[in-house]
Amino acid sequence: MDDASLRQRGSLTFWLNDEVIEQWVNQQKTGRRGASNTYSNTAIEFMVTIQSLFGLAGRQTEGFVESIFQLMDLDLPVPDHSTVSRRLLKLNIQLPVIPTNETIHLVVDSTGVKVYGEGEWKTRVHGVSKRRTWRKLHLGVNEATGEIVSGVVTTNDVSDYQAFSELLDGVDGEIAQVSGDGAYDKYKCYQKANQLGAKVTIPPRKNAVIGQHGNCKCPPHPRDENLRRIRKVGRKKWKHESGYHRRSLSETTMFRLKVIFGGQLRRRKFDNQAVELFIQCAMLNRMIQTGKPKSYKVKI
Repeated sequence: MDDASLRQRGSLTFWLNDEVIEQWVNQQKTGRRGASNTYSNTAIEFMVTIQSLFGLAGRQTEGFVESIFQLMDLDLPVPDHSTVSRRLLKLNIQLPVIPTNETIHLVVDSTGVKVYGEGEWKTRVHGVSKRRTWRKLHLGVNEATGEIVSGVVTTNDVSDYQAFSELLDGVDGEIAQVSGDGAYDKYKCYQKANQLGAKVTIPPRKNAVIGQHGNCKCPPHPRDENLRRIRKVGRKKWKHESGYHRRSLSETTMFRLKVIFGGQLRRRKFDNQAVELFIQCAMLNRMIQTGKPKSYKVKI
């Protein structure tokens, strides 16, 4: 494990390159009616990044950034919290991913994120309020690097398999294999993966039956092939030989996201909540790129 890089994640040393400083305030007019935006998208994204990373409220974030600029001797204005909230939904967040020419083994999963957080004591005493709700974050993770390469934010009534197609469409690069849990055991998921030429590693339900038998003129369906292999060698061995256990890395990513950022959102509007989650995913990628733990087996 690279201890130095992991310790560096907790450093409070800030630096802004010249390009960010020059782009902090918009210098050019849009030519449209009304006043132009004073701050650039980079400035708004920076404010939300600081707020999510340190768990600050809107006005606290203003004061925190102002103090940073004073210590850095930078004469830059700081966006107020209402400007940040208004501009947030217009941001287009690109997940920072290290380019690679290798095919991707994509592991997919989802998790719930609280919108209006309520403590357990309050819930026990007064019950669950009507305003309490969740957002669902669907993620596609590159199992080789641990980077989040695709993400979809939905309401809590959207099933995992319903976001599967959009997850795969958001991946840049060739997908060699897709692994997911039983929630993705749907023919439409297999169909989407087959269109991309990807191997599908999704465990069929225990009561699953063969859809296309051997005397069928159609080519063998991947789900049926998985089911035949499971019946021959057992579910445990199939998971091992197919690489299904690598899917647990998506759960590790969910765990890291919730531990670092608290597992709840501060925004009230759905579009703003989605952008806030994408910014958190972008930060998580930068952290793992800065210093990824090196794990290896130790023989005793």
